[in-house]
Amino acid sequence: MKLAIIGATGFVGRVAVNEALAGGHEVTAIARHTKDLPTNSHLHIALGDVTDIDWLAQTLKGVDAVISAFNPGWTDPDLYANFVKGSNAILKAVEKSGVKRFLVVGGAQGARELRDALRAGSSLDWTVLSPAAMLAPGQRTGNFRLGTTSLLMNGDAPANISVEDLAVAILNEIEQPQFIKQQFTAAY
Repeated sequence: MKLAIIGATGFVGRVAVNEALAGGHEVTAIARHTKDLPTNSHLHIALGDVTDIDWLAQTLKGVDAVISAFNPGWTDPDLYANFVKGSNAILKAVEKSGVKRFLVVGGAQGARELRDALRAGSSLDWTVLSPAAMLAPGQRTGNFRLGTTSLLMNGDAPANISVEDLAVAILNEIEQPQFIKQQFTAAY
């Protein structure tokens, strides 16, 4: 498949890029800089500002699916406002591009607003993947459980997942969709 990954140099995005390339996909990595992107003949890099709707829509044209791991950066003093602004621009660009399949990674307040906007009537084949409460670097096992809108728990503690297995969940959903026009989560 031809995939576009927005936020390709971020915490989740860079691991999703690696997982997609390992699966033999053509990947357009969309980011503000090339930091941490591998060299691969199946990787195409598009550097730009996701709030430039026309540029982003043009960049997305012709891909089979868009994966958004967009995050303006945890140190951004206006994180919430910039997440909402960026997410709204990404949604408009995806709709304008003609791509139907859209997967968003996110679980915080701003991501809920985007999910609610999608639920309100988007014609896209969208999915929102909310990571487990505890997300950290770790091992790729391919073994995790899926849930829907409720936080997955391990007894009294919130469940966890490695970013590597979150990337597996992302690609599994793109390759074999189970949650079209739905939200889901993945955890151990």
